[in-house]
Parts: sequence; C-alpha cells; structure tokens
Amino acid sequence: MTDTSQPHDLFFKELTSRSERAGALLRERLPREIVKSFSSKPPEPVPGSFVEEQLREHLSDRLFKVETLGGRTAFLYVLIEHKSTPDGKVGWQLLRYMVEILKQWEEDNPDWKRLPAIVPFVFYHGAREWKIPNEFLYLVDAEEGWENYLLNFRFPVLDLGTIPDEQLSRDRRLRPWLVAMKYATSTAALKFRYHLG
Repeated sequence: MTDTSQPHDLFFKELTSRSERAGALLRERLPREIVKSFSSKPPEPVPGSFVEEQLREHLSDRLFKVETLGGRTAFLYVLIEHKSTPDGKVGWQLLRYMVEILKQWEEDNPDWKRLPAIVPFVFYHGAREWKIPNEFLYLVDAEEGWENYLLNFRFPVLDLGTIPDEQLSRDRRLRPWLVAMKYATSTAALKFRYHLG
C-alpha cells in the first residue's frame, strides 16, 4: 500500500476533530429529516476505523455518536472516498462497515433490546462527478417485484467537485477546510486560486 491517501485522511480527521466543525458539516449536509431530530449536543467522534488496511489508500472513515431529541443514541458513519473516480461498490462497503459498528456496539451492550440507528454518509472529493445511485439495492441483481423483501438503505453523498466554493458551507470555520479538500488533488489550482504559494 502506498501512502497517497494518508494526508487526505489526516486532514479530514483534523477537520472533524473540532465538534463545531464536525457539527456544521453533518447538520448542513445530512438530510433534513435526520438533522431535525438531533439534540443540541455536538456529535461525539468515536475512536477507530472500520476500513480494512488494504483499502486505506482510497478510503478512510469517521464515526460519530449523536443524541436525538427523543433521547436515543444514534451513529453517523462517514466514509471518505479518496479515489479520483467514484467506486460503484460503495454501498457494499458501507453495509460491511455498519455491521462491524453494530458488532462492536453489541460487545459493549450485551443486554440490548433494540439496535441503534446508523446513518451512512459518503464524502467524495474525486475529480469525476459522482453519478452512482446512492442506495444499496442498486448493487443487487434481483427479480422485479422482490424489492420490498430485500435489504436496502440510502446514503447521502457529498460530492465537493459539483458545489461552487462559496456554497460549500455557510460556516466560516468549515468552508476553508472543504475548499482545501475539494482542490486536494490539484495543489497548483488551489495555490493559484487562494494565493497560498
């Protein structure tokens, strides 16, 4: 494995290390029906990674724990795509990692009655536009009419390349970080545009 993604990984981890930046990102980019149920407490980063060692050149992740207005604990799982083109199997990867999250949670909560909700979220900053359907069932080769009986979930995708710089975030503490991630594969363009050199 090469280390090409490690700077991106470290940068994203630093971006989300401050609760106010992480909270702004998640509140601005997750679906409204999810965000409106969040309590006022900021998301809490959960240590560790669920991405296999051999995939960390192209993928990294971050898990957050949130409290809802109803007093429930839920998890927000962010998968960061460092590839220059979208990966059509991302739904399968999300499923595997969410199962690992639940297995870890079960170890800590052996007497559980109901499972916590996990909302997956894909953060993509590749060169090509993300055009892959954002639901798991897209990957399943099933007969017509089977959909209601098969596992499925949708996942929001944040494709930085399709968003004008000034619209990346309303939060002044977050926007420069997203701009830097957007142009991470084009250092020259970033230096020219923002006079960093």
